[in-house]
Amino acid sequence: MSLFGLSARRALVTGANTGIGQGVAFALAEAGAHVVCAGRSAMDETVGQIRSSGGSAEPLALDLSDPAAGARSFEQVARAGEGLDILVNNAGIIRRADSIDFTEADWDEVIDVNLKAVFLLSQAFARAAFDRGAGGRIINIASLLSFQGGIRVPSYTASKHGVLGLTRILACEWAARGLNVNAIAPGYIATSNTKALREDKQRYQAILDRIPAGRWGEPSDLGGAAVFLASDAAAYVHGAVLPVDGGWLAR
Repeated sequence: MSLFGLSARRALVTGANTGIGQGVAFALAEAGAHVVCAGRSAMDETVGQIRSSGGSAEPLALDLSDPAAGARSFEQVARAGEGLDILVNNAGIIRRADSIDFTEADWDEVIDVNLKAVFLLSQAFARAAFDRGAGGRIINIASLLSFQGGIRVPSYTASKHGVLGLTRILACEWAARGLNVNAIAPGYIATSNTKALREDKQRYQAILDRIPAGRWGEPSDLGGAAVFLASDAAAYVHGAVLPVDGGWLAR
């Protein structure tokens, strides 16, 4: 098998119906993985495109607004057949408001999906892997706001700082047991979460002017990083965060 090949491996990607999750699902399938596409929205488009391209995929209904549902869904997949080799914690939501006006409900909703569910699903994945004497790969989707403060997104910023910290502690605990835990930090990517920014012409241009690559990213730009971290090429990579940001953090 190629150093970057994923044939005979099974991956679960949360939030795979659109955006970054969909781009990652496409890339993992192209590298040979069977992809379980999970989320609360229909996965018909993602699964259909993977299958029509000769890949292997299946949908899984999963609403992470109940964080414990992540662990239950994993158990459902495990009971259905083989274990999972790769977990991509991508599902996330965002709420925008000045911090002085931010509601407790918006805080809790974002933290539950973006951070608590990431921990519980990672925990379930690790338990199942260790029970069968295997390792695996966990790839968390962090953010530029794992390093910066941002504007008007307090719960999102807190959650993504948490994802980075969680990536590091789980790597420290599980690396010696053959489970690699790493993260990808996307830059400004054209997805539904950034729709409000892209529709604000002044803000959009200000962001664009700061990106050395001279363009916003596309979901497909994340695929190569995900395949690398999921593959044997990253066997000795633990607790790393890989920015895919067009050079934003270098500026």
